Order: sequence, then structure tokens, then C-alpha cells
Amino acid sequence: MKKSIAIFFITAIAVLASSLWAMPSEPTIKALPRIYYVTFQSLNSENPLTVAAQFRLPWRKGKMPAVVIVHDTEGVNGTGNYYAKALNNNGIATLEIDMWTPRGLMGLVAGRPKSVPETLPDAYGAFKYLSGRSEIDAQRIGIMGFSFGGVVSMLTATTFYTEKYLGHELKFAAHVPFYPLCWLYNHVPGYEFKSFTGAPIFIQVGEKDVYDGPDTCSRLTQSLPEATQKFISIKLYPNATHEWNRLQPSVTYCDPTAYQGKGGEVTIIPNPQAAVESRLATLQFFERVFGLSITPEIR
Repeated sequence: MKKSIAIFFITAIAVLASSLWAMPSEPTIKALPRIYYVTFQSLNSENPLTVAAQFRLPWRKGKMPAVVIVHDTEGVNGTGNYYAKALNNNGIATLEIDMWTPRGLMGLVAGRPKSVPETLPDAYGAFKYLSGRSEIDAQRIGIMGFSFGGVVSMLTATTFYTEKYLGHELKFAAHVPFYPLCWLYNHVPGYEFKSFTGAPIFIQVGEKDVYDGPDTCSRLTQSLPEATQKFISIKLYPNATHEWNRLQPSVTYCDPTAYQGKGGEVTIIPNPQAAVESRLATLQFFERVFGLSITPEIR
């Protein structure tokens, strides 16, 4: 009996050892990414802040592309993570930044900065952080954001802000603004949307977004020179409110920037179908811009 038990354990150990020996030295791209909690300096020379972020790095050899993810007025709430997983599964690193904590803000309408431009040094600081990492290709760093973060994603496509913080050599390679309040641009000081880096911009909006009208973003694009219109694309999701990809219970609040600046009550209703569709569209956009040929995996 004891001899049989001994033989069993010896056999089990041998099988385990052989299986470990056969394991690849590096997991595949579709393995869970390495997750790091990091900090970096914003590029505000007058008031530099230490910004915290979640850096997700897929298992992949060589330099890889990356995407900066910028949260909405609520703060980091899970929406960014929903898209990060799909990007990571396809070999794209992500850096989701937290702009509220270093400012001592709690988020939501009463707890956000007075203007979006004052947070742009955070986004460009994120770019600088990623470009300094040996795993990341500095020529393939994109940015995406939701609502407040969507405005960040729009403004970082302009030469004015890009040259102010990064100079003439570097720029974001692609921009994906979600519901970025298209009525703001070229109407409110600090939100000029006229001179561009030339990087492609993919705007995603909901048909029932009360911050804008259903055609506000298309009218903004049509008001720009024809050469600019060629690198801006828009996807409109039917029956989708503002922040339709916030997959949490519905919420109602008042915001002075709603209804094209007139202010009023806003109701956010999750739309899972539009969320799934937009996640695939976002992944395909970045894959095309980054020159990847990976079959999209959404998980």
C-alpha cells in the first residue's frame, strides 16, 4: 500500500514537472495583462501635479501601441476598464488616469475642475510617461475619453495644445472622444477646434444625448475645411443617451453645460447593445491606425 502511494506521488510530480517545463516562457497576448499602479507628473509648469493611473501591459514582445484613457465627470467608474480589457486582449497597452484625486476633487458636477483645458497637462503628462517606457512605441500612442474626458480627447488633437505641451515633434496618434459636447467648440474661449495635428479622430455620440443635438457633431465637422473633414469620422448610436456606455443603474442630475449650454436635467440610461458595438468599433479604429492585424477579441 505504502509503495503504491509513493509511486503515485512520484508519477504526479513527474507529470507536473514536465507540464511546467513545456509552458511557454511568455504568455500569449490573450493572457491577462500585467497591471501596475503608477504615478507621473502633469506638464503644468506653474502647478505640476502627481497623477495616479492604472497601467495595463499585455504580454507581447517588442514595442507595442498604447492608449491613454480619460474618465468623465464622475471620475474613474469602470467605463474605461470596460474598453481597456478589449484593447489589452489585442495587444494594446492602456493607461487610465485619475485627474480628480490630485486636485482634491470628488467628481460629479459640483466636484470637477472649472474648465477642461486646465486638465490637459495631465493627458500630455500621460503621453510623456508612456513614451518614456521601453515597452511602448511613442509613435503609436492614442487617447480616448468620456464626456469631460471626451473633450480632453478632442482638444489634444489640436496643434495649439499639442505644441504647447509636447513641442513640434510628438503628438497623439489617434483620438476617440465619446460624447464630447460638440456645441462647445469654437464658441467658448479655450475650446478652439481649428488647427489640427492631422491624427485621425473618431467621435462616438448618442442620438438622445441632451448635451448636444443629434446633428451637433456632424455640423461641427462640416464647418471645418474639407481637408480636416477627411480625418474625422462620427458614429451615432440610435436610442442612446449621454454616457450610454456607463453600465451602471440609471441616474439623473442637473448640469449647467447640458442642452448646449442652457443647462438642465440630464438622465443617463445604460445601453449595453451600444456599449458592445462601440467597444468593437473603438478596437477596430485603433487597430487600423496602429497597423495591427489581430483578429479582434472582445471579452
